Amino acid sequence: MNSVHDMGGMDGFGPVEVEEDEPVFHDPWEGRVFGLFRGLGPWNRGRNFPWFRFALESIPPDEYLRMSYYERWFEVLSNNLLRAGLVSERELETGYRDPGQPLPTQLLDSNRAAPSAPEAEPGFRVSDEVRVRNLHPRGHTRVPRYVRGKRGTVVADNGVWALQDTDEGGQRLGNFPQHVYTVRFESRELWGERGSLNDAIYVDLWEEYIEPA
Repeated sequence: MNSVHDMGGMDGFGPVEVEEDEPVFHDPWEGRVFGLFRGLGPWNRGRNFPWFRFALESIPPDEYLRMSYYERWFEVLSNNLLRAGLVSERELETGYRDPGQPLPTQLLDSNRAAPSAPEAEPGFRVSDEVRVRNLHPRGHTRVPRYVRGKRGTVVADNGVWALQDTDEGGQRLGNFPQHVYTVRFESRELWGERGSLNDAIYVDLWEEYIEPA
């Protein structure tokens, strides 16, 4: 994503307000939205839902910036439920079952990828100098915009995990297991003269995102 949804490394949003003894949820409805998200797994799978992060990144930028964290979650969940036919407009508006709406059934997701695949061979080693590829996909990607094209050093190999990127329709790009590395970037490499000589940033990156420097 190349829109405002990728806010990593951006500034100008004012100070971070630290709330002392901050509760997990500020209002009961936030907890209900979180519970809804956790409980929908067996119902979402197999219905060709766009992946959650892609759906979040598809919210128009002005609405995205206006919404609170869990408002964005509810927007995505309600839209996906409507598209999949799991709820009707009437049910969403009233909170009661629509007698004319057939009861949904649980479906299995045959495309769900295993989290790891130990047989994949690493393309990089600790201490290798790498450069992040300057990728601009139309779907969701886990490579932050602020590290694209920047040089860093591999400091850890975190094992093999399925790539989480999606196509421009929000569907995951299949099961592509590959190594995920922690890469260290000097602050000056990322921010130029605004960076501190004593600071560094560590980013976890799939092997597909990096190339030899």
